[in-house]
This record gives sequence, structure tokens and C-alpha cells, in this order.
Amino acid sequence: MNATQPTTPQQTVEAYFRAMQLGPADADDLFALFADHATYSEPFSGTAQVHRGRDAIASYLRRSWQTAPPDMSLTVDRIDVADAVVTTHWTCASPAFPQPMRGQDVCTVEAGRIVQLHVTFLPPETP
Repeated sequence: MNATQPTTPQQTVEAYFRAMQLGPADADDLFALFADHATYSEPFSGTAQVHRGRDAIASYLRRSWQTAPPDMSLTVDRIDVADAVVTTHWTCASPAFPQPMRGQDVCTVEAGRIVQLHVTFLPPETP
């Protein structure tokens, strides 16, 4: 990795979000944050999908970058840490979206690597 290896679960997840914000430009650093045996479950295709192993996760993320909406931004709204489990609330916006998308990631981190990442959508904020 280009930066110092994260040492706490929160630092690992913060590094994950920094790399996600950079997308393909930081792909190798992003993929290195996952354990070889990691699982990544996500709802982005409309149905829940589970990607098993670092290579499958990398393949999925590479495909998703090819179809990502234009000018997409990702903002971390809140991070909660309970030992090795880090829950992150985020907002994703793009001119292609009718309104910003909100979500929650629950990451389990072991030895500085993400071993499980579960993404869910949250309801839109009400004014």
C-alpha cells in the first residue's frame, strides 16, 4: 500500500472510503484492504449479491466503476466502532440521481484487513 498500513479497524475503514472516493486511481490500495477470504455483500444491482474473496471483490468493483454515474461523490456521515466492527453511514450523490442515496456499511476488520463488508441502503432523509 502507498500509505502506512492501517492499525485499527477504524483506520482500515477510513482508508477504504478514501480509496473508494478515488475509484480506479487507487484500485491496488483499495483491494489490498481486503483479506484474501473477505466477503462483500451489496444491493447495488437491485438484488443482494455476495462477492467472496479478494479477487471476486476486485472484479466486481472494476466492473462497477465502468458503469458508475457521472460526477459521483461519496461522503462519510458517521462512523461507529465496536471492537472489530465498524459501522459507517454514508451519502452518495450524482447529478444522475433524483436525490442523494444513503447507506450503511458494516465492516468486520481483522489484522488490518476487511474480512466482511455488508452494505445496505437507508431511507432518504426527510426535510
